[in-house]
Amino acid sequence: MVIAFIHGFCLALGLILPLGMQNVFVFQQGIAQPCFKSVLPAVIAAALCDTLLILLAVSGVSAVLLHFSLLRQVIWLVGIGMLLYIGWVNWTGKGVVAPGENPACFSARRQIAFAVSVSLLNPAAFLDILGVIGVSSMQYETAAKWCFSLAAILVSWGWFCMLAVFGGRISSMGELNRHQKRINKISALAVWGSAAYMLAAFF
Repeated sequence: MVIAFIHGFCLALGLILPLGMQNVFVFQQGIAQPCFKSVLPAVIAAALCDTLLILLAVSGVSAVLLHFSLLRQVIWLVGIGMLLYIGWVNWTGKGVVAPGENPACFSARRQIAFAVSVSLLNPAAFLDILGVIGVSSMQYETAAKWCFSLAAILVSWGWFCMLAVFGGRISSMGELNRHQKRINKISALAVWGSAAYMLAAFF
């Protein structure tokens, strides 16, 4: 179970580090809002959406593939291929292009609506969570699988909180952009490590 937790933690961290729409929005609200408490609606909404997708991925993918051995192996290999590709994209990626240096300060209701939309209506989120985390969880039995899931969920909640806090401590998206290339490299290594672990488990 410890190995499953570490695997889930590293994989989720590798997938969440690159700044997509969800991360950028939470970070922008961290910049715009007067205090951390004011950005909590965006943080909680984004984290809850990730939690829902992770739980659906881990339980749903496993349930569908439980009795289909050949399909399970094919999807496992596809998942490894996706991890290798995501790692390459992250390794070669640059910083995000900021939509503005002075992001708008959203109300709590608007924060929730926007965070839910960029979380659940984002194809990349489904690819990462359903296609990668769900498939990666297939190698574990019940107890270890839920340790894997818990680690991924903790990464999501912790990361969004950190983004909001970090956003509150700097003045613009430009400062985060300067660190993004290094963040992407770390992400790529974490994702490739997960791919290697899955490949070793496959054989």
